[in-house]
Amino acid sequence: MTSIIVTGASSGIGRATAELFLTEGWTVGLLARSADRLHEMAKDRANAVPLVADVTDAEAVHAAFGAFQDKAGQLDVLFNNAGIFAPGGTIDEIALEDWYQTVNVNLNGMFLCAREAFRTMRHQSPQGGRIINNGSIAAHVPRPNSVHYSTTKHAITGLTRSLSLDGRDFGVACGQIDIGNARTQMVQGLVDAAVEAGQTPDPTMAVEDAARSVLHMATLPPEANVQFMTVMATTMPYIGRG
Repeated sequence: MTSIIVTGASSGIGRATAELFLTEGWTVGLLARSADRLHEMAKDRANAVPLVADVTDAEAVHAAFGAFQDKAGQLDVLFNNAGIFAPGGTIDEIALEDWYQTVNVNLNGMFLCAREAFRTMRHQSPQGGRIINNGSIAAHVPRPNSVHYSTTKHAITGLTRSLSLDGRDFGVACGQIDIGNARTQMVQGLVDAAVEAGQTPDPTMAVEDAARSVLHMATLPPEANVQFMTVMATTMPYIGRG
């Protein structure tokens, strides 16, 4: 049986992805802070492993990966997904605490989880595995008033490339999925804000389509890797943005 840890598994893209992998029969580590949601997802599912942890807490992340390894015996894939979108504005309007929180979750948290996954995959037998980082359309071109979010997502591209390079000798592949406007609670907040401001909201797509894209990346044979994938609502303003 194949195994995966999904961070941010209690909601949004993470939850949709975790649910899909559970249905496909994978052993799924459900990593998030919300214990109640994780245990509700895991109810009556022998292949679900709740891992209650804050991705910004290095000790908690280390313990969660260790607990999963004890349960599953092998870590085949990490979907490095957990992230936040703090209140927007121009750089002079963004509160420093929102900047620090965004960097801590979207960059430090993804670094800590990738670090544990890389270490696990490097030293397990058989050696190797796959890390899939959730970038964003914002890893390429920013939305207005999103300097904090966009900066962290651009940094994830650097993380992905570095892991791809450094993982070659250990059978650790790394790819990045850049998702545009999947209908999550986060995106719905942007849609609601646009409507409230009298603007036409961007088109969206079903979150399940993003999950299926992650499944495709995860199920490739070790000799193949999707380095970067962009999946988005067909008519969203990505091409031509900027």
